[in-house]
Formats: sequence, structure tokens, C-alpha cells
Amino acid sequence: MLGFVFRRFLSALGLVFAVSLVSFTLIQAPPGDYADTVKATAMSRGGMGEADAEKLAQATRERLHLDDPLPVQYAKWIGGIVTRGDFGPSFLQNRPAMSVIGERIWWTLGIALACHLLATLIGCGLGILAAVNQHRWGDRAATLLAFLGMTIPRFFMALVILYLLAFVWRSPTIGSLFSAPYVLAPWSLAKFLDLVAHVWPIVLIAAFGGLAYNLRVMRGNLLDVLRQPFVEAARAKGLPESKVVMKHAVPNAIHPLVMNQGLIMPYMVSGELEAAIVLAIPTVGPLMLQSLLVEDIYVTASIFMILSVILVIGNFLADIALALLDPRVRQGAFA
Repeated sequence: MLGFVFRRFLSALGLVFAVSLVSFTLIQAPPGDYADTVKATAMSRGGMGEADAEKLAQATRERLHLDDPLPVQYAKWIGGIVTRGDFGPSFLQNRPAMSVIGERIWWTLGIALACHLLATLIGCGLGILAAVNQHRWGDRAATLLAFLGMTIPRFFMALVILYLLAFVWRSPTIGSLFSAPYVLAPWSLAKFLDLVAHVWPIVLIAAFGGLAYNLRVMRGNLLDVLRQPFVEAARAKGLPESKVVMKHAVPNAIHPLVMNQGLIMPYMVSGELEAAIVLAIPTVGPLMLQSLLVEDIYVTASIFMILSVILVIGNFLADIALALLDPRVRQGAFA
């Protein structure tokens, strides 16, 4: 087991390094930099002439080292992370990038985790219901739900919900995490319910796609397991069908689902990001969009790095859970 964990850990480190290199390169691939944003802002809002604005932009490049070669910028950024835990500055807000991201990342991860738990529990339950009622109304309803969840774009769902909230229901809970009286109030049941009233659209949108995926995987796996000889033998012993399904079939059908949980969590995060951008909820999503628009490279690269670490950790934990669940995986680690 220790060898299995060590090998997975080394591969995870290599993957994080590769993602950081690719993401940092792609962020700077489009023409222009943050100094061009400073120039455009000085001309449009400050009334500065083009020549003076260009001088300001060049001074900004020198001050922020934006004129350094790309490999040098990447080496400084990744070196600061490894040696000092410094993810670089936020050009726009003039403070450390992690300070800017840290204000929002925990809300993002908390909402994504809630979506992940709901998608897993409800999706597995509906998948079991669909499998034991194959070709009946429960199976057809679950299949239709899975089809809708896998095909409807999340940003489109967010736009529809935004229209309903703004123009049909006239809801005051748009674009924030809390109502004004609860922003600085200590945690209580009332504050938690107020939070739920603001973030339920994000939870619904992000969890819907993951729910559909878990439903499809669970249904397909369970149908295969229910046809296995050991299940028929359990039925031949006279065991109740519910016991046959839950005690013998489900534990064997859940292995591929556990393995895929490492992919579902990043899917929840990306769904949360899309919905938060459309609904203007102050999580990491709008921050990432803003940093991309003004080319605040260290904030954008740090967000991508954090999301890649979440993906790696999710897969790492899924591998360990699968190894604990199935001894054959542990034995393969020493082969």
C-alpha cells in the first residue's frame, strides 16, 4: 500500500508541474499584457495622451518585470511558490495573488464540495433505482434526467435561472453570498439559510451534471453485476431482493464510480465557476474572468494551479479509496 501511494504521489507532482507550465504559457500566448490595460485605462479614463500613456505602460512593464522573457517569468513564479509559498502579486489589486484568491477560494471549494456530495448521493440512489426497475417508469424517468443533465450546457441553465430570478420572481438574492444584514453577522441558522437562498442556483446547476454522470455509471455497472453468477446464487439462497441488491450487487458495482470520483470534483468546481460567472456570485469564477480580461497573469495562473491541484488530489484520494476497497489494486501496486 505504501508503494502504491508513493508512486501515485510522484506522478501527481509531475502532473501539477506540467499543468503549471502549460497554463502559464497559454495565459501569455495572446498579444498584449497588463501594461496595455494600464495604457488603455489611462487614455480612456484619465484623459492621458497616447505618448504619455505609452511611457506609463513601459514604466509599468519595467516595474513589474513584464518585459522579461517568458521562461524567466515562469522560473521566478514557480520558484517563489516552491521556496517561499509566494504565488506572485496581483497587478490589479496591488497585493499578493493568494490574498486575493484566498478571500474566495474557500467559498468556491465549499460550494463545490456540497455539489459533489449531492451529485454522488442522489446520482447513486437514482442509478440503483433505475437498474432495479429496468425498462419501467423509474428507469425511463432516470434516463431522461441523465440525458438532460449531460446535454444541457451549464451556462445556459445559469442564464435561464438568472432570467427567472431577475424578471419573473424579482428576487433580491442575486450577485451576492449574503443579504446585507448577514454580511458581518456571526454564523447562525438564519445566516446559513440566507446563504442557501443565495447559492442554491449554483448548487443546482453544478450538481445536475454530476448527478447525471453518476446515475449513468451506477445504472450501467449495477445492471452488469446483477447478471453475474454470484448474484444469482444469492437469489437462489432465498435472500430478499433488497438484500441481494444492497449487500451483494451494489458493493461490487460501485468500484468504477469510486475511481471516477477524482474526475467528478473538478467537474463540480468548473460547473460552479461557470454558474458563478453568469450569476455574478463572488467566488473564484468572476475573479478568474476579471484577471483574464486585464491580464493579471499571476492571479490567473495561480487559480489554474489550484484547480489542477484539486484535480490531482481528487484522483489521488480516489485511487487510495479504490485500493482500500479492492485488495487487487493494492496487490497490483507491488507487481
